[in-house]
Amino acid sequence: MIARRRIIIALGAGALTAPLASFGQKQPAKIPHIGYLSQGSEATRGAFLGAFRDGLRDLGWIDGKNVIIDVHWAPAYEFPQLAASLVKHNPDVIVGTCIPSTRAAKNATATIPVVMSVNGDPVESGLVASLARPGANVTGTSTLFEELIPKWLEIINAAVPKARTVALIANPESVGDEYWWTQILQAAKHVRVNIVRAEARTSTGLERAFASMKKQRAGAFVMMVDAFFLNEVQRIVTLANVYKLPGIYGFREYAEAGGLISYGLSYRDYYKGVARYVDKVLRGTKPASLPVEQPTRIEFVINLATARKLGVNLPQQLLVRADRVIE
Repeated sequence: MIARRRIIIALGAGALTAPLASFGQKQPAKIPHIGYLSQGSEATRGAFLGAFRDGLRDLGWIDGKNVIIDVHWAPAYEFPQLAASLVKHNPDVIVGTCIPSTRAAKNATATIPVVMSVNGDPVESGLVASLARPGANVTGTSTLFEELIPKWLEIINAAVPKARTVALIANPESVGDEYWWTQILQAAKHVRVNIVRAEARTSTGLERAFASMKKQRAGAFVMMVDAFFLNEVQRIVTLANVYKLPGIYGFREYAEAGGLISYGLSYRDYYKGVARYVDKVLRGTKPASLPVEQPTRIEFVINLATARKLGVNLPQQLLVRADRVIE
């Protein structure tokens, strides 16, 4: 009887100690989740997302392995509802790729960090208190494209002085389309060129846009900085060569692919900056302590080989100003 009791007590002790031992084992680390809010779709705006993933990979974050990027594509009017739904899943950080998506995320949460990547002034838009001291749960990067528009017109006018009509290639579905169109019309008054508009929202629409520019007697064009166009870089520069139209672009990748001139930045480098902010937030830094970053270096790149193909004789004053000349 005594022996039987000992067996029962031993079995009971084992049942109690087994769960306690499991608590002492190291629990698997929680994989961080990033909510990504963007207009459009993978097909039309995947270039920015791809550059963002590459930037995270450089920092050791691999999507699907040690971080999960929950990508949400939507038209701008759906951002408030989408952001509210996303917040319920409590992601570790939300990335807003434009002012409307960032504003929707900010309105949906005061605690989850929001990293923005926007064209425009984040202070004027009410996203942050100031660039140096964002002040709440929003920080990130913003571009200077608004300030570059007059330079684009000045440079293309100097490159092709006989072009009295300059076209803007725009995507009418872009959230900032109307604003940027107003900006270029104002800038055109100072360089005394006539501005016309060519639109494309699909890959097949690009050739119609170039045909439209020729029909409107445009002698040169400005390419708007829209993510959709970055998915079509090679097609765009090929069409520019086929239609013999000199163009200026806001991203370096166009000039590297055969575009005539770029004045701006590299979108891949820019999104590496967005990834750096997300990395810092995931490692515990509070958004309020991260100043908003704007590009500190604007590159002027000339593709001289393309100039020869187009029959454009670039003035020496432009060549000496260029940061890089592609032969």
